[in-house]
Amino acid sequence: MIEYPGRISAIAFTQGCNFRCPYCYNPELVDPGMYEECIPEESVLAFLEKRKGKLEALTVTGGEPTMQGDLAEFVGAVKDKGYLVKLDTNGSSPDVLEKLLSKRLVDYIAMDIKAPLTKYRALTKSKIDENMIRRSIDFIMTSGLPYEFRTTVPKKLLHEDDLIVIGDMLKGARCYILQRFIPTKTLDKQFLKYEPYSDNEMEAFRGRLARDMSGVYWR
Repeated sequence: MIEYPGRISAIAFTQGCNFRCPYCYNPELVDPGMYEECIPEESVLAFLEKRKGKLEALTVTGGEPTMQGDLAEFVGAVKDKGYLVKLDTNGSSPDVLEKLLSKRLVDYIAMDIKAPLTKYRALTKSKIDENMIRRSIDFIMTSGLPYEFRTTVPKKLLHEDDLIVIGDMLKGARCYILQRFIPTKTLDKQFLKYEPYSDNEMEAFRGRLARDMSGVYWR
């Protein structure tokens, strides 16, 4: 009820991610040592076939879905069944996004903005080319599709100044969501002991960003 705005959606989780954000709350989809056997694609499609008229959409999330070599074929099969498709991505593969959108295989995009570009490699513990993130942002904002950008805000790693820098990068975006980090399950277990921002602090961040951009929320 909450994954795809305004739609009743099923969720498909993909294994594998090129980032290692220490506060990630899906470690079993990121750490290969925690992988479990995947559900066959045929079973997912059969599930959706049985629920036509009850479900409206499928949200594909991860992990990082754009790492899947057959992502276009899979979401194409979902679209053929009459479903809308929402894609959650970290924005590291703008070429994949362009391919999906050029074929009209995605109806809604949610992109995680991890940090200011200068902090991306340190926070994600990866060798990401920050230009790929910038390209994905620009492509999504000019795609004509409904979209949202979102940032999980761990108190240990991100502060108000960081969020202001991100806000400047996203000026003109239709929707930017701040997500409060909740230490319940994390890739790096050290983050389970770190204090999260309070509701009042999150609202203060939202208010500060809202001075310069519209469509700012927190959850």
